[in-house]
Amino acid sequence: MAAVPGYRGRVTHLRSLSAARGLILGLDVLLATLLVVAVLLAPLPVRWLVMAVSAALVGVYVWGRITVRVHERSVDSPRGAWRPDGVWIIALLVLWVGLLWLSPAALWIAFPFMLLQMHVLGPHRGVLAVAVTTVVAVADGVLVQAGADDAWTGYVLGPALGAGVAVGVVLGIEAFIRESQGRQRTVEELTRAREHLAQAERARAVTDERARLARDIHDTLAQSLSAIELLLRSAETSVGSDDERARSRIAQARDAARESLAEARRVVHDLTPPDLDGNTLLDALRRVADHMANSPAAGQGRRRELTVTVHATGPARRLPVPVETALLRIAQSALANVSEHADAERARLTLSYQPGSVTLHVVDDGRGFDPAAVPERGERGFGIAAIGSRVHELGGTLTLETAPGEGTALAATVPAPWTEEP
Repeated sequence: MAAVPGYRGRVTHLRSLSAARGLILGLDVLLATLLVVAVLLAPLPVRWLVMAVSAALVGVYVWGRITVRVHERSVDSPRGAWRPDGVWIIALLVLWVGLLWLSPAALWIAFPFMLLQMHVLGPHRGVLAVAVTTVVAVADGVLVQAGADDAWTGYVLGPALGAGVAVGVVLGIEAFIRESQGRQRTVEELTRAREHLAQAERARAVTDERARLARDIHDTLAQSLSAIELLLRSAETSVGSDDERARSRIAQARDAARESLAEARRVVHDLTPPDLDGNTLLDALRRVADHMANSPAAGQGRRRELTVTVHATGPARRLPVPVETALLRIAQSALANVSEHADAERARLTLSYQPGSVTLHVVDDGRGFDPAAVPERGERGFGIAAIGSRVHELGGTLTLETAPGEGTALAATVPAPWTEEP
């Protein structure tokens, strides 16, 4: 079970790493293939020497992949340092020149080298390295491989076009990644702004409700209690001298106390959800479960009928109204997610009473989801964020366990003082 965090920044970083990793893996395969071709097409007298130089080149390449770890770099990170980036590229270039002198087929290795140079050294020093590689490839083609009757134009255009494609491909991919990251940052900023607005709205609603309660208490309960205090004081001064007056004042105080009690109950009733009106929390959860399972609107687009069961563990007891209200709302929100998104056949609500706390478990056998794939507003994850907000307000903890195809288990634990009231 893991706490529900925000994943957007981490998901964006992983996406950029996946693009870089894909490019490097493609270079690995291309380089290995061209090295095999260079060995197979090498002249027989020097084939063993070509194999030795190719093995050395592979060793240096693997060392650089382990040391430089280009697949873990961001496209905006500093690149092209002399050590180890520059040392790696120069060592590969020297070995490639030696291989090119032994096997003409090694000329084709220039293209993956150009891609690697651009990715490792960046858009500035990488272009310079590509230019050097192009000059070496053209010189080898024109001066060594082209015969007297051969048209040397291809030996010039081939490396030049390859260099242009390598520079364009790497710069294009990196520009795409930067644009994607920029859009993701914008989305994250908008999401944070929306969350701040939602928090401000909730704070304003809480402030307004507190102000309303303060007015109600001041205008009703406080006035009644002040009247009771005055009546009792008057009765106290009349005891012994005017018992009839004292009894009258006590009777008036008793009537005022009954009115105050009725008013207090009215205020509490206004704060209590209808499902909790006159019912225990367990009864209210059963009513919500039955309503959710049998609701025609909730079943639209669902391939299977949903059966919801409710259980309780531990000694049941009455909880503070805010706790019961929050747990009921959490159950409603969680079951709404199950009904709308999980395509589940069964769901189970379990209310576990422990000394000092209570835990609501919501488990379904639906298709589950990947918590790292953060959904947008209106999807399942927004409901989970709202549940987490309710739990946080009560000082509790929310845990979530889910995976694609394995259902979902949610547990909300909130503090609840132990009382002897059943």
